[in-house]
Amino acid sequence: MDQAIDVLKSARQVLVIQGENPDGDSLASALALEAVLGEQGKQIYLYCAVEMPRYLRYLSGWDRVSAQLPPDWDAAVLVDASTAPLIQRLLTPANIRRLGGKPFVIIDHHAPQPELAVKSIDVIESAAVSTGQIIYGLIKAADWSLSASAAGMLAASILSDSLGLSSPKTTADSIRILADLVDSGADLNQLDEARRELNRKSLDIFRYKGQLFERVELALDNRLAMVTIPWEEIAQYSDAYNPSMLIIDEMRLIDGVSLAAAFKTYPDGKVTAKLRANSDARFMDQLAEHFGGGGHPFAAGFKVLDTPFETLKTEFISVVKTMLEKPL
Repeated sequence: MDQAIDVLKSARQVLVIQGENPDGDSLASALALEAVLGEQGKQIYLYCAVEMPRYLRYLSGWDRVSAQLPPDWDAAVLVDASTAPLIQRLLTPANIRRLGGKPFVIIDHHAPQPELAVKSIDVIESAAVSTGQIIYGLIKAADWSLSASAAGMLAASILSDSLGLSSPKTTADSIRILADLVDSGADLNQLDEARRELNRKSLDIFRYKGQLFERVELALDNRLAMVTIPWEEIAQYSDAYNPSMLIIDEMRLIDGVSLAAAFKTYPDGKVTAKLRANSDARFMDQLAEHFGGGGHPFAAGFKVLDTPFETLKTEFISVVKTMLEKPL
């Protein structure tokens, strides 16, 4: 952490990178860093290779995230990711040379992964409930001021990855930090109202959700619930609402279900999967890692580029069966 603080104190232009699976923690962490460092007069660039999902757009500032790298920067920070598959589009030979020539900091709360192609300063605390919690510690250690806007983003980060302070990784420290963030100006009611307003659904989306329910498949004695979303539906509905997010949490609530998976299939053969689990299947991070992805015990995801979907699905069910049979 001391090395990371030294790098960020000396940098005038900072590139903040999210992985290619942005979520509430990654976006809120990036926006919190932008606020804290920007208030020091630094130029902050927010980068993500993919477009911000619609469900995250209640976080003010999401539209400042660009899929284009800036002309130059003094230091780069990768938040909420530490494995190469999550920044695959970024790691071209040309970009690796650019990133390798400047300090590169990783701030993450997932278990350490094999090293990237870029030498990095790693601030990884796998016990933390969110990346935002680690950034809060970094801000305190650096004795930087914490504005209301930065506090709000750190609060959003913690609430997102702790599932509203209900996940097993939530600790008394997490709650104490959230209380301090409220004292610093974070408005939890405003955050929730913005999220609820964004999540309103049109009648078309409401009816489409019903179609997804009808397509849910159950396997492994009804412990695994799955739904497949083809490209045509991704193209039709994603601008209004992420199809996976419409249904995955409710799939998890089916009686007897231990975990839910929402697959998306693309014309180029790519398949993505979003995973959610109940307490009797808290191994989603391990399941995702098997397929080159990552995440948390209760929520994770992965992307596969070169395996036919039916082959992947068969392997997925087999891996889930093996993991369900192992004691937690």
